[in-house]
Amino acid sequence: MIILEVKNLCKSYLESKEKLEILKGVDLKVMKGETLAISGESGSGKSTLLHLLGMLDSADSGEILYSGKKITIKDRGINNFRNQKIGFVFQFHYLLEDFTAIENVAMPMFVRTGNYQKSVSRAGELLQMLDLYARRKHYPNQLSGGEQQRIAVARALINDPELVLADEPTGNLDENHSIELISYIQELNRSRQQTFIIVTHNKTIANQMDRHLFLSEGVLKPFSD
Repeated sequence: MIILEVKNLCKSYLESKEKLEILKGVDLKVMKGETLAISGESGSGKSTLLHLLGMLDSADSGEILYSGKKITIKDRGINNFRNQKIGFVFQFHYLLEDFTAIENVAMPMFVRTGNYQKSVSRAGELLQMLDLYARRKHYPNQLSGGEQQRIAVARALINDPELVLADEPTGNLDENHSIELISYIQELNRSRQQTFIIVTHNKTIANQMDRHLFLSEGVLKPFSD
């Protein structure tokens, strides 16, 4: 079953009155339960593509379909769709500074359910899995970059999304925690059939995914060494 399909996706920006074309007709099909790595040179548009797939930005043209249904950022109920169906691990965390680690993780589930205790309980389970339970009452400015990254991963997973979009999820992690996180992602993929699209510069990580694509000159291509 195809969970995500992208057809001729184009995106450009105006920079100093000059049109800068980032994506020039991206086509992509992702199967439910697949793990996909996307790599590319810095500035090639990888993060832009993830933002479009995650309904955080709109394309100039092209279509994005989830489970066969076309969807856009302007659709009614798009916020609920994004909250329930998509988990997003941002490159720069975007944690809420006035909330503790466990509150940051719990927030998406609390927004969805309105049940604070259930949300905090589930957040605690995820923090235990990611070896962060002892830091649950710390605020983001009291956590290392690697700890903040794992908090962001837990937050992305709390609503059991069908699709997880991760922008350099191991970028701030040491080797051991990187290995642990990728193992956890693979376990979720096997046990819950969650689909992962991961932007990464790390070839070792990319090679562990089901498929590896390379974004170059605005289009996705099969990766080749």
